[in-house]
Amino acid sequence: MNITFNPEEEQLIQEKLKSGKYATAYDVIVEALRLLEERDKEYEKWVEETREKVAIGIAQLDRGEGIDGEVVIARLRDKLKKAGENQA
Repeated sequence: MNITFNPEEEQLIQEKLKSGKYATAYDVIVEALRLLEERDKEYEKWVEETREKVAIGIAQLDRGEGIDGEVVIARLRDKLKKAGENQA
């Protein structure tokens, strides 16, 4: 496989090589791919956790355990006000 980089990408690779952390351009690319895979896995984990939280919230609402939106906003405003007073 042959890959062509634009000048900015080549410059970034050269900077990484100059840092001494990487011995070859290949090492830089392998690390970038590893980080991409890690980020993708973390994103998928976040999506799944968010889906689970939404499902829990919907089940709570179905059971009548919800809180009125105006009450939530009032509580948040109160928390922000108290936090601001504590910083002063």
